Amino acid sequence: MASRKNEYDPKHPPLTAGEAAKFAWYVGRMAKRGLAGESVYQGDLERKVDRLLDGARARAEKNAKKK
Repeated sequence: MASRKNEYDPKHPPLTAGEAAKFAWYVGRMAKRGLAGESVYQGDLERKVDRLLDGARARAEKNAKKK
């Protein structure tokens, strides 16, 4: 993990407030489905989380190159 808050870390990109809210919503939905059983499909939510993190990662790389 990055030692300073402003350093770019590709594993943990900084999230905007909207992205953080979506991330929390998706994780909560995955937890709820997890309570329903192991055979419940969660791939759709996992793809949404991955897409959200990829977008945050791309934005952070773009901002890091500007500086």
